Amino acid sequence: MIESLTVKSRTAEEFIDITAMIQGIVTRSRISDGICFIYTPHTTAAITINENADPAVQKDILKGLRHLKLDQVDFSHAEGNSHAHIKSSLIGCSETVIIDNGKLSLGTWQGIYFCEFDGPRTRTVLVTILSQT
Repeated sequence: MIESLTVKSRTAEEFIDITAMIQGIVTRSRISDGICFIYTPHTTAAITINENADPAVQKDILKGLRHLKLDQVDFSHAEGNSHAHIKSSLIGCSETVIIDNGKLSLGTWQGIYFCEFDGPRTRTVLVTILSQT
């Protein structure tokens, strides 16, 4: 089973909490125990798992990435978005989460985030769920 989500970013860089959307796919799958793969097929975006209790954490991650000052480097890529490609590569384009009793096995403070580094754009997230049995 592969399901596609559409995510719309509003700014050049942002973290978008997609945890509820992913859990919805898991629930609809009716798979009790297994693995959930979350992937984005974009070279200037990423998927990560991080704290969702305090929104300052996502802001701080973006601030830390900006501190690298990648947008000030004279890269060769003609589109001028090499900084976004590098941030995508640093964070990664996928995550894997265990499904236990129909629920994503996330820690108490964890959420799943789509990371935009070259927005605003309309993006795709692909989700595949595999059953343990």
